[in-house]
Amino acid sequence: MTGENGFSARISDIRVEAAGVKSFLLEAADGTDLPAWTPGAHVDLALAPGMNRQYSLCGDGDDRQGLRFAVLREPQSRGGSAMLHEQVKPGDMMQVLAVRNNFPLVPAGHSLLVAGGIGITPILAMVRELERQGRDWRLLYGGRTRAGMAFIDDLAGYGDKVMVRPEDEFGLLDLAAFLGAAEPGKVAYCCGPEPLIKAVEAHCANWPEESLRIERFRPMEQEPHGADTAFEVELKQSGKVVAVPPDKSIAVALEEVGVYIPRSCNEGTCGTCLTRVVEGLPDHRDSFLRPRQREKNALILVCCSRSLTPRLVLDA
Repeated sequence: MTGENGFSARISDIRVEAAGVKSFLLEAADGTDLPAWTPGAHVDLALAPGMNRQYSLCGDGDDRQGLRFAVLREPQSRGGSAMLHEQVKPGDMMQVLAVRNNFPLVPAGHSLLVAGGIGITPILAMVRELERQGRDWRLLYGGRTRAGMAFIDDLAGYGDKVMVRPEDEFGLLDLAAFLGAAEPGKVAYCCGPEPLIKAVEAHCANWPEESLRIERFRPMEQEPHGADTAFEVELKQSGKVVAVPPDKSIAVALEEVGVYIPRSCNEGTCGTCLTRVVEGLPDHRDSFLRPRQREKNALILVCCSRSLTPRLVLDA
């Protein structure tokens, strides 16, 4: 009943965490232990046919009986947040596709956490773990209003390690003062809306890339791409060659010939379909890889990216 195979779960508790934010607790339908997870992990849920969504876990990783995640009611919802906020009730069943972590904590002498709005969800679990380990850490948490910022009460016990800064009270976050300069052993984490992530990335542009870790909830804006063209994908492990037409992704083309690479978001943000490139030049269209990872061309997200060469050889 773990990870890639998925399992059935029951919504056992729903809480209002802030204006427009609810948290949901999942328990295994058969009462068995849930998969273990680490801070930064998310749960992949099949909310309805064709509606798979990813939500960061914000509960206790040592609790094998419950998985808690929080969801902002998006005004421009694609269906997921509206369904969870307006239709789901305790006792409802859901299918968990997997529990994954593409935003993990890494060993560091000093951890700086920046959260914006619902971006507090993975950060909250990190705070608990860093404190449990006795690590040196600080959190800067922003939002539009205090009423809309979830888990403020949970964070109150950490004293001046946590800076809660609603925009209507303090203005924009002072990232320069909080992040400072790059230093050996310093790692920054950021999760939140795209303007905040871009501002953090800009401040840390000259930092070692491994010193800044980002999680996006939506695809970032990208330069317009040229016309999609057909190309071939060769699978190194089997030697199979698959044609990818202009109107299909690599992932879809592979699945049509019986080759399945796990995927979830289908928009290049979650990292589930990350695959190693053996030969060829990827046309990166994701929002997951960092700039230097793109430059190396050693990895590709097959749910959305394509190829700049006639053939792409993948380690699959």
